[in-house]
Amino acid sequence: MKRTTFIAGLITLTTLLAAQPATAHTLTGALGGVSSGLAHPFLGIDHMLAMLAVGLWAAQLGGGALWKVPLAFVGTMLIGAWLGLSGIYVPFTEAVIAASVLVLGLAISLQWRLVPLLAGLMVGTFALFHGFAHGGELPLAASPVTYFAGCAVATATLLGLRAAAVCLLFARAQTALVRAGGAGLAGAGLWLLIAI
Repeated sequence: MKRTTFIAGLITLTTLLAAQPATAHTLTGALGGVSSGLAHPFLGIDHMLAMLAVGLWAAQLGGGALWKVPLAFVGTMLIGAWLGLSGIYVPFTEAVIAASVLVLGLAISLQWRLVPLLAGLMVGTFALFHGFAHGGELPLAASPVTYFAGCAVATATLLGLRAAAVCLLFARAQTALVRAGGAGLAGAGLWLLIAI
């Protein structure tokens, strides 16, 4: 068995085993503002996988997409959070969040080469639903401004670290490994959709 095939299988298996139904959207009564916002993106496997996918895809696209695509995610996530906080109804939130992992995984695996504007629009559309989920469950004791500031900082940090890691660890010679990771993410997204 080739080493790349083994590593790709291991990544896929690990991703699928880690994927569980969305858990970040069931919190009640969490206290605090910034600290709750900082912690929130780490609490749901769906958000973690989506941020991993956005960071991987941005690094795979390279150039201006390396910062424009993650910025589109964070900015639109904040708009979605405001919608959720305002009580505006957005249907199919959990399904779209799960689908975001599937679609972004496919984008990586199939090496979709979109210009940064189109990639940002696609990622931003998904981020709207991620943000809506965050805003819709804002802890009652939290300050919206500090909560969302913490959430945005944590999300941006995770996206930046993942894109940087891909650039450093998986140079162009390791394209197959990145694509295999995308396939694993797509499989995890499918699992999340089935689990809803």
